[in-house]
Order: sequence, then structure tokens, then C-alpha cells
Amino acid sequence: MTAEMASLVYTPIGVIRSEHHEPEKTPIQPVYARGCSGRAEILPQYAEGLKDLDGFSHLLLLYHFHRAGKPLLTVVPFTDDQPRGLFSTRSPRRPNPIGLSLVRLLRIEGATLHLSDVDILDGTPLLDIKPYIPRFERVDDASAGWTATVDEETARQRGRRGYGE
Repeated sequence: MTAEMASLVYTPIGVIRSEHHEPEKTPIQPVYARGCSGRAEILPQYAEGLKDLDGFSHLLLLYHFHRAGKPLLTVVPFTDDQPRGLFSTRSPRRPNPIGLSLVRLLRIEGATLHLSDVDILDGTPLLDIKPYIPRFERVDDASAGWTATVDEETARQRGRRGYGE
């Protein structure tokens, strides 16, 4: 490992605000957070970077799982009852606790992005924003590994994690 790789440092570009304040009640994955509103408040020094973002319907948000806890290499995922290797899951308890969510962009007001389908805890540090571009990201013949064995009703029920009850 090179000296440059020994210690990486990222600086948040803003903070994510949402209606989710308790990890155990936060929906898991944006597909189970339909209609959950939130916003990304971008720091003033990065606001210029929002130029031309308003033409995109969806954004990929990269963020720091600031309340994830210590990393685990084997976890029981929310849709399953058996332990799985960490890297075959989207568990937040990772060596580098980086999250990724595909959210809907509703509008931009100044340095604030108004969002929907937000599955992110309030106060989460935002690391980066990338536009979702269907011709780049969509994969029509993708396989879903072990997750394909979980029926959709079970996944939806567990994925909502008590949200909206």
C-alpha cells in the first residue's frame, strides 16, 4: 500500500436532513422509502457545483454512515435470517462506512436540494452527489445473488422497518 492510500480523508460537502431520527425505524433502501421527504443542505463553498443539476430527476448520494457502529464482516441482512458476508449486503457496518442512495430530486432552492425517497438518517454528512444517468447505470441483465431468493412482500415489510406505522 502506498503512503497516499494509508489514510484517506474526505470532507463533507453538506448535510442530509430527513424525517428519520432513529436508525431502527429508518427504511432500508430508497425503494422502501417511497414518499419519505428530505433535503441536502450544501455548504456555501460547494453551491456553485449544483449548476445544471436541475435537469436530472434522480441523484446518487454518497454519504458517511455516522451512526453505524463498529464494522462487522458477517451480518444478518434485513431481508434474510442467515448470516451473510458483509460485502454481499448493504449493511452500514463497514470498514469504510460509506452509504449510497438513489433519491428523487424534486427541486433546488439556492444551496438546498429537496428530495424524495430518502432512506437516510437526519444529520448524515453528505460526501458527494452524482446525477443518475439511466444509460450509464441501468443494467438490464443483472443478477441479484442471494437477495433474489427473498420474496418481495418480506423485503418490503422488513425494509420499511416500522416507517409510517
